[in-house]
Amino acid sequence: MTQAKRHRRSLYRALLPASLSRFIPGNQVTLLHNGEAYFPALEAAIDRARHEIYLETYIYEDDATGRRITEALLRAVLRGVKVWVIIDGYGSKDLPRSMLERLRGGGVTLHIYRPNISLWTFRRKKLRRMHRKIAVVDRKIAFVGGINIIDDRNQTVDIAPRYDYAVAVEGPLVNEIHLAARSLWSKTAWRYFRKGPVRGGALPAATSTGGRMSAAFLVRDNISHRRDIEVAYLRAIEQAESEIIIANAYFLPGLDFRHVLINAAGRGVRVVLLLQGKVEYLLQHYATRALYGNFLDAGIEIYEYPKNFLHAKVAVIDDHWATVGSSNIDPYSLLFAREANVVVDDEEFGATLSQSLKRTLVTDTLRILRDKWKQQPFWLRFMSWLCYGLLRLVMGISGYAPENRRAAKSGHRSTPDE
Repeated sequence: MTQAKRHRRSLYRALLPASLSRFIPGNQVTLLHNGEAYFPALEAAIDRARHEIYLETYIYEDDATGRRITEALLRAVLRGVKVWVIIDGYGSKDLPRSMLERLRGGGVTLHIYRPNISLWTFRRKKLRRMHRKIAVVDRKIAFVGGINIIDDRNQTVDIAPRYDYAVAVEGPLVNEIHLAARSLWSKTAWRYFRKGPVRGGALPAATSTGGRMSAAFLVRDNISHRRDIEVAYLRAIEQAESEIIIANAYFLPGLDFRHVLINAAGRGVRVVLLLQGKVEYLLQHYATRALYGNFLDAGIEIYEYPKNFLHAKVAVIDDHWATVGSSNIDPYSLLFAREANVVVDDEEFGATLSQSLKRTLVTDTLRILRDKWKQQPFWLRFMSWLCYGLLRLVMGISGYAPENRRAAKSGHRSTPDE
């Protein structure tokens, strides 16, 4: 490695927020593309468990995948493994009582995060969700990403699967992920079960597995890690020298984020956005499209994935800084939700993710061209800006107007369950 590369790598490793700035060496981080890679790896890890399993997911569905993971968890309980599961009250609102009873009756300790849902309130606490997708098994292996416990194909086999990623982590970084999962359980256990911290057997800390990857674990919460994921993105983009590829399901960045992307393109960095091409949430979809014109004018490349829902939350910068996780780049993820991302500083991992994304760009996407975009009908442009304005209005009503964000930065500390 040249001296220039070493200097650049040291800069990147200093670019995490001060509240969680430690890249940990000695890890093996494996990229898992879509549920067809993720669920067999998760099930195999559960079947190897001997002591404890933590599982957090936004959506837990009663489908073939949900039942498959449920059966694996119940098999683990029968072997004497302690299993803790957290699902989100909104994301998993359709999970039937029969599945909840099967999990709890089989010995799984299950908690529904914020089960009280109302579509008629804009109170911030009602909007805050548990959007993380984490599994930690025996402090030996952890999974982090954007993939929920749900079938890839919406029960239709003749379409492409959802487009998403996760990572399997082995090595000392597992300790950080385990601590985060245990901490959330302790907080929710105290509030909802009136019990103390989760207590399990004393397991040895994860150690180096012979892997050579440096990686960090970032969370977003409403206590002391409000902007960790966002700031990590911003600082890495500011230091980019050649290429930025971002694949994001719900992409509605704020001014700071838009400016660093446009500035990067202005200094000659290739900036590529891989975004949702299939309408899932109409308001979000068209609000995102309101920003296309400015990005295209700046020379940023935009591609849409139309084959199924794109749920990826990943990025790779200069072929070595990469992140995979649950956090979208929109107000919901960056202001409301509990999120978790792994950041990897490694050329091998970066190349693997970059190649995967570039294959998709070539074979499965539609590129949005500037000249054609400028020719779109007036009514479509109007609808996009109307949706963008409505989303900003919702943010203001919910208490996340710009002045509230400044107050948050000034030191307001929330209660543990915020």
